[in-house]
Amino acid sequence: MSQFNEQETSSRLSPQRDASSGSARLERLTALERRLNRGASPLLDAVQDPQPFDANHAKRIEFRRLVDPGIIRPNSKEVALRSLHTLSTIAENLLREPENPKFRQFKPTNTIIKRDIVDPKGTLEYVVAMGFRPEVDQFQPYYTFNGKHLPDLRIGAAILREALQTVGKEEDEGLKVRIAKAEEELRIKRAKEAFMEDRRAQALRTERERKIRSQEGVAQAQSPIPGGHVDDLELELD
Repeated sequence: MSQFNEQETSSRLSPQRDASSGSARLERLTALERRLNRGASPLLDAVQDPQPFDANHAKRIEFRRLVDPGIIRPNSKEVALRSLHTLSTIAENLLREPENPKFRQFKPTNTIIKRDIVDPKGTLEYVVAMGFRPEVDQFQPYYTFNGKHLPDLRIGAAILREALQTVGKEEDEGLKVRIAKAEEELRIKRAKEAFMEDRRAQALRTERERKIRSQEGVAQAQSPIPGGHVDDLELELD
């Protein structure tokens, strides 16, 4: 009877323990899921974000191609560098004073503009990409900046700064190489001169020594025989 009651009690309590255990397990799983979701949310947000990581990446690539090969390859190094500087000046002036009409417009007939922008290959394309458009005002040709292209102007100016820094570094590296080469050539030249000077000095010493030996030989040949004259020897024989 006692055994039956214990089994009955155990059977009545077992579902309660199972329910309690299942509830605790569910809570643990729920908490784990929340932690996983919190940890994964940045990744999920990045995957689900419809905005690109860098909206200006393609535009920067376009401007870099306008610089190289667009400007650098078809022009001489001197012309390309001068054109990049002039383009950068136009862009930086306009960014600094965007409402200044003096910087919003330029004449293609201007001497510097013609030399650095109009005549070289690829430079007008860069100007247009930054937002300048050709127009005629009172029979005068102009390139005028369109304000809606201000973002393009900023990117174009940044790429020009980047290009000039790169060219500057290349110039510095080239200068270092030329200086090192010149120093090495000077070192070799001085070493050769020192070697030739040593040979000349050695040749002079050898010649002096030869003359001294020759003079000593002549002096010895002309010196009198020791012990008297031949006549004295003959008298002694008698």
